[in-house]
Amino acid sequence: MFGFKLLKKDGNARLGEINTPHGSVKTPVFMPVGTQGTVKAVTKDQLLSTKPQIILGNTYHLYLRPGIEVLEYFGGLHSFMNWELPILTDSGGFQVFSLAKERSREGKHKAEVILTEEGVKFKSHLDGSWHFFTPELVVHIQEIIGSDIMMPLDVCPPYPVSHTTARDAVEKTLRWLERSKKAKKNDRQALFGIIQGSVYPDLRKESALRTVEMDMDGYSIGGLSVGEPAQLMYEMTEVVVPLLPENKPRYLMGVGTPENIVESVDRGVDMFDCVMPTRNARNGTLFTTYGRLNIKAAKHRFSDIPVDEECDCYTCRNFSRGYLRHLFNAGEITGMTLATIHNLRYYSRLMEDIRHAIGEGRFKEFKKEFYEKYNSLKNQP
Repeated sequence: MFGFKLLKKDGNARLGEINTPHGSVKTPVFMPVGTQGTVKAVTKDQLLSTKPQIILGNTYHLYLRPGIEVLEYFGGLHSFMNWELPILTDSGGFQVFSLAKERSREGKHKAEVILTEEGVKFKSHLDGSWHFFTPELVVHIQEIIGSDIMMPLDVCPPYPVSHTTARDAVEKTLRWLERSKKAKKNDRQALFGIIQGSVYPDLRKESALRTVEMDMDGYSIGGLSVGEPAQLMYEMTEVVVPLLPENKPRYLMGVGTPENIVESVDRGVDMFDCVMPTRNARNGTLFTTYGRLNIKAAKHRFSDIPVDEECDCYTCRNFSRGYLRHLFNAGEITGMTLATIHNLRYYSRLMEDIRHAIGEGRFKEFKKEFYEKYNSLKNQP
């Protein structure tokens, strides 16, 4: 069964443990994104070597491909992808809106999403076929997927957005959450509530208070990291977090950079996910103790040191920056794999260090040391 235990606080930073049917998760935690039943560019064993505790899957993408019939046949996503650790699934609502926006921006298709009280009608980005998500169907799909933590269908407005539009999103998200909770049948799966409100403090407060009244298994802060300045994201987090119960996990959706994570932990957040470590890895941007590294840069041509001398990942233990640069510039797929292994392990190590610091009551010192090291590459040629 699902449960959360708060083990220690250091200021607002929290050390905790989430229990799920597929094992426990120590928090704060970062969840690698495995949108379509895999974390891109790595095998299961390579992923496990980076020491993740939980991964994220996406209802929208899994619904379209391979489809719920396939997932039901295989007994859910855990069995289908041979994964023993916990899985959290996003509702797919964000993808419905964002993919339509991307198609519209690129001029390939008209943005075809129809939002109603009943749900959201959308065209598949794969073949243009029409589909209709309701809160009830999204819960049903996730029960077939068998994720340990489910997200309800919500309305995630873009940034910037008017107060009126943001309020409408809050109200609809709350009504849909009530329907999602009623539709949930599997007691082994947790269902979180999602707090919306864009960058309006009054809406964030109202959304948080009314969501907490529904007594969900955990609480997600949605609608941030959608283009707003980081400072606004931090301010909205500061508005919401004090209103959330201490005995439930807090999840800041779609976040983010190492700096975002450290700052948000300092504000009381427990859970994070983002495509940044994997997407950046495939583009040759690597995260290190001393900042970001463009591995394709010419200055690494003769470099015989690892990506990060403080890292214990497979990539850093076996290969040089010069070799990785060669792989990327030669267009070798192995370069993407090795970079992904490193970035995922960097994020895991960051969370391990954060948890260790909170446990020892020295998170503020850790945060100061983190910035001193992480910003040092900016001053190098």
